[in-house]
Amino acid sequence: MTGTLGALLRPVRWPIAAVVALSGIAAVLGVVPLVAVVEAGRAVVVDGPVDPAALWTPVLVAVAALVARAVLVPVSSLVAHLADVRLGADLRRRVVDRLGRVPLSWFGTANSARVKAAVQDDVGALHHLVGHAVHEVTTAVVVPVTVVAWLLTEDPLMTVVTVLPAVAGALAMRAASRGTGERLVEFGGAMTALDAVVVEFVRGIREVRAAHPDGGYPTYRTATRRFGAAHREWGRATSRASAALELATSPVTVIVVTAGAGTALVASGWLAGGADVLPFVVLGLAIPTPVLAVGFGWQSLLAARGAAGRIAAVLGEPELPVPDDGARPDGSRVVFDGVGVDHGEHTALRAVSLTLEPGSVTALVGPSGAGKSTLARLLARFDDPVRGAVTIGGTDLRAMDRATLYGQVAFVFQDTGLIGMSVRDNVALGRPSATDDDVRSALVAARVLDVVDALPRGTDSVIGEDATLSGGERQRVTIARALLADRPVLVLDEATSATDLENEAEIGEALRTLVAGRTVLVIAHRLHTVIGADRIVVLDDGRVVESGTHDELLDTGDLYPALWAADTRDTVDAGRPS
Repeated sequence: MTGTLGALLRPVRWPIAAVVALSGIAAVLGVVPLVAVVEAGRAVVVDGPVDPAALWTPVLVAVAALVARAVLVPVSSLVAHLADVRLGADLRRRVVDRLGRVPLSWFGTANSARVKAAVQDDVGALHHLVGHAVHEVTTAVVVPVTVVAWLLTEDPLMTVVTVLPAVAGALAMRAASRGTGERLVEFGGAMTALDAVVVEFVRGIREVRAAHPDGGYPTYRTATRRFGAAHREWGRATSRASAALELATSPVTVIVVTAGAGTALVASGWLAGGADVLPFVVLGLAIPTPVLAVGFGWQSLLAARGAAGRIAAVLGEPELPVPDDGARPDGSRVVFDGVGVDHGEHTALRAVSLTLEPGSVTALVGPSGAGKSTLARLLARFDDPVRGAVTIGGTDLRAMDRATLYGQVAFVFQDTGLIGMSVRDNVALGRPSATDDDVRSALVAARVLDVVDALPRGTDSVIGEDATLSGGERQRVTIARALLADRPVLVLDEATSATDLENEAEIGEALRTLVAGRTVLVIAHRLHTVIGADRIVVLDDGRVVESGTHDELLDTGDLYPALWAADTRDTVDAGRPS
């Protein structure tokens, strides 16, 4: 196997070679009993008394071959499955390792679906290839070759006749399966796209149901139609090929062809009698099943090639360069020095310069698409700027290794990142060595301990199982996590949006505890939540257009007063005091 698939299978190439060898020997041993049947049949149909040695010797040889094959087949299967387990673990480890080094901005709905497909579906396709198809295809190749080699010693012409159904089936399958590979690639792409839409649908279920109360979701319908069409085209192509192969190689077809041709050759004097036809009728039946397996094995190979391409694409995603021995910052002063970011042909940030002093809170505000999230996430190194630099304590983020960087920076985003494990483990994610008392103290500071203690198993309750939390409660758990991690620099995506008044007040109290003494950068969606910030920076079209305190900007600003007026109207409409 060459190319991408061969490269992925390289770690298990020797176990695969062993499977091929063991399966090949077992396949030859599987032909021996058929030859023994022919020889025993000849001993019975000869004129005169039956020679017991001529009858029982083939029987004993057949029994010995069956016993040996019964040993080799499970050994071959065991080696194949051990290789499959090793390959699956290796590929999943490599994918996770690569995902740990790609830019965090890479992760989104579409790419999350790609990860799911690569780690689950595509590794599963390689499982069938390594765990089953290698053995099956080896058997499918060795059995016909062994049968044909032995039949050639009997009669070349009848051998050609015997293999005609298999050859006709293979040619018919080849003709019927044209385009199957392309259909399989389209099917895989449609499945990945459908996975992405499903993830998007579940994440935004409230918004979708509000926008489509009749239950419709146009994007989902489009994806399902595409998936259904791709599945039908692939099924149509493969069914034609399978039907052609099975029809040509069915046992009835083989018997009719071999028995009919043998009878004609006996009548013509080419063969001496029925005993000369017997080997071709008996061993001819051993050819169709392996040939069918070759067809199914070819489908497995096509599926594995497509899967290997998708896995390789994830493994080939460019990663953020990280030094092996990174520099360490001196303090927590953050400087954005002329940073610029491009998203394709769109410039998201244009030479932004900004300094965050230790112990201060700086808020980023501006209209949608102004570049607020792009700028803030540079500090968490979701991406690197294409121009300029971001430094902490005088050290460029690109000069730090991951452990040093994330030992300096914590982030709390609007979309809460809780994982399907216990509340305790979620809070201690950034500091695994934390004690139970440390975790509980963080939950107290985040104003959420009473909620957690009310869960069925308290901090041992598992998110998604017996820990069902509201959006505001989940947000406070992530704040507890940031408190426990105790990083000097904090990136905060407005944590109080989309929460009710009670939750907003609780989260506000938790945030005041969290930001104390830290260098904080806040992405502000609601201006009334950051009026007390030490500095408010107004972004528009990727540029810093205004900067100052709330009062200063109301007095001297151009864009900020308009944003404040709009925010005040929205706040009043939402029922919150302005």
